[in-house]
Amino acid sequence: MLLTLSLFFLSAAIIYLACEYFVNGVEWVGHRFQLGATATGTVLAAFGTALPESAVTFMAVVFGTTPEQKDIGVGAAMGGPLVLATLAYAVVGLALWNRCRAAAPRAESGRAAAAMTIKADQGRLARDQAWFMGIFVLKVALGLLAFAWKPWLGILFLLVYALYVKRELANDDDSIEQDDLEPLKLRPRDPDPSMFWACAQTVMALVVIAVASRVFVQQIEALGMAMGASAHVAALLLAPVATELPEILNALIWVRQGKERLALANISGAMMIQATIPSALGIFLTPWLLDEPLRAAGVFTLIAISVLWLRLRRGTMTVGGLASVGAFYVLFALYLAWHFYA
Repeated sequence: MLLTLSLFFLSAAIIYLACEYFVNGVEWVGHRFQLGATATGTVLAAFGTALPESAVTFMAVVFGTTPEQKDIGVGAAMGGPLVLATLAYAVVGLALWNRCRAAAPRAESGRAAAAMTIKADQGRLARDQAWFMGIFVLKVALGLLAFAWKPWLGILFLLVYALYVKRELANDDDSIEQDDLEPLKLRPRDPDPSMFWACAQTVMALVVIAVASRVFVQQIEALGMAMGASAHVAALLLAPVATELPEILNALIWVRQGKERLALANISGAMMIQATIPSALGIFLTPWLLDEPLRAAGVFTLIAISVLWLRLRRGTMTVGGLASVGAFYVLFALYLAWHFYA
């Protein structure tokens, strides 16, 4: 147990450090491609940090030899969006609240910070949530039905993601200014690093994130087994939190730097990946039939996204409102505890 805990904290620290290099590198890559902050977050950063959780689903559904192992892949495909729609957004909200509160230390600063409207393109974020809801509803609906040609529908999910990326790039009407960028960590004295160095740093950071995330997931699973958690609990609660850690840490780093647009765009882009690519793998290679806990995960995810979509569409999302969606993850955890252990 001591070794497990040591590896748990060590891998988490390595992931955080690697994320510092990743967000720094991916911003320079976005600058070189003349992409805006939103497209950099939703496409480049999201695709990179979504690799660990996609790999969990891929390994489980492709190389799993038992139904239980394949269930872990399906659970990860359902649990990932739940974590992003609740915990990831809540972490950004809490980080923004803490930053705003520190900037104005007064007796009423806590309430004032919670009521502060987030500084981002809320209309565009709302459209991202609408895209996610549409594909996620289809994903859950397919899990309730059984028919022979269901695996072919996995292609539809891949096409939807390709269309989403095309839309994000087409609507990218701003750019990351070089003055807003910190020096590239691999070339701290170079005021204008080349694309090669930006890509090299980003790819190396991704490799470290992937390896450290794998170790982190293994320790999470070991801790879950030590606590008597079932495979479903590990797949729906523990593994997704571990594999979504890069997105959460990226968001914290960007909020700390005052770049909440990048933080929120990274989460919304990662959600679209989670709703499409791992789902396509599951639909291709498993029966994709959702049991009661998986259906419940879908319901809680849709409720959280509906709340986000309504507030963002109206342009009224506040720091406190963003933080509050984390309550849906707590409610889901309580449901699982009641379902499996009551």
